Amino acid sequence: MLEKEKEQEVISLCQSMIQAQSYSGHEDQAAKILTEYFKSHGYDEVITDDYGNVIGHIRGKQPGPKVLFDGHMDTVPVTNEAEWPYPPFGAEIHDGKIYGRGTSDMKGALSAMACAGATFAEKTDKNFAGDIYVAGVVHEECFEGVAARSISKLVKPDYVIIGEASNLNIKIGQRGRAEIVVETFGKPAHSANPEKGINAVYKMAKVIEEIRKLEPTFHPVLGKGILELTDIKSSPYPGASVVPEYCRATYDRRLLTGETKESVLKPLQELCERMEAEDPQLKVKVSYATGKETCYTGNKITGERFFPGWLYDEKESFVQDVYQELTANGYQPEITQYNFCTNGSHYAGEAGIKTLGIGPSRENLAHTVGEYIEIDQLTKVTDCYGYVMKALLK
Repeated sequence: MLEKEKEQEVISLCQSMIQAQSYSGHEDQAAKILTEYFKSHGYDEVITDDYGNVIGHIRGKQPGPKVLFDGHMDTVPVTNEAEWPYPPFGAEIHDGKIYGRGTSDMKGALSAMACAGATFAEKTDKNFAGDIYVAGVVHEECFEGVAARSISKLVKPDYVIIGEASNLNIKIGQRGRAEIVVETFGKPAHSANPEKGINAVYKMAKVIEEIRKLEPTFHPVLGKGILELTDIKSSPYPGASVVPEYCRATYDRRLLTGETKESVLKPLQELCERMEAEDPQLKVKVSYATGKETCYTGNKITGERFFPGWLYDEKESFVQDVYQELTANGYQPEITQYNFCTNGSHYAGEAGIKTLGIGPSRENLAHTVGEYIEIDQLTKVTDCYGYVMKALLK
């Protein structure tokens, strides 16, 4: 277990990170705090990339694998501070919990990773085989895995530990996520003479009904490849007596392992082609949404919204090495999967890097009013990360 001094260290760092409001694209203050911690606690190198990701590096005295701990610095916004029981950026402690936006998702885990690296280096006098990297990542809430591409290019890790909330359990996979756009194109006309136009919304309504009939894909562990309508917009808006000439519907698609950009779009494209053949007035297009955001560094981050799923076998040696080290030291983790998307979409899903998740707190606290992290979870996960380092750096 952690010494009392180290417990206070991770609590204080977590509080400082919470007090630094860091919505996506505005992570600069959190990045500064993390950078200062790395520089003052024995990290050999601190890198800030073009996106503003902050990477602390500890070199072992012997050659060995590179282990990367990944935690994002950005948070979702607070919409109404008055609804919170305690100030969302106050990081106040009540009843053994730190309250604030980002405590569970996921500044608590990131603080624990940073402290665990410093503690492990101090205890071993850096006499271990390999390298430790701790990354504070930007824009994860917008693009799971996109900013992480820059990190894996710089670090080239052999293992990645995702710190998303897991209640100290080991996560070996997740469904991925895609944002699919369906567009219909009509012909404008005065709504007093609708027969002279082609109403794109009516066309979209028929397409939506047919999409609902598609059978979802299925994985025995990860479940269904859900395809759910999340929004619909028409143009011009407001209509002002005009038959809409354009309609756009957005779908959230949960991705399973082995699914590709081509395989996911194929049934939708085939459906649309069939409907166009049956209705000469129907013009419809299916594609992936793309996003573009500005980083706090001033650089742009862009990405197509396709973030793959991934899953490892629990019998994989690196999973078992971590599991056995944790159980040997009094922890009782279950080996399960995340129910949501993480930066693992890049590391494991795109790059094929051996990845697992372990984090403090419960998954259902993310993005909630009154978000908190239990101090007991925060200190225990710091301890766990030290055992993860011991298990993999050999």
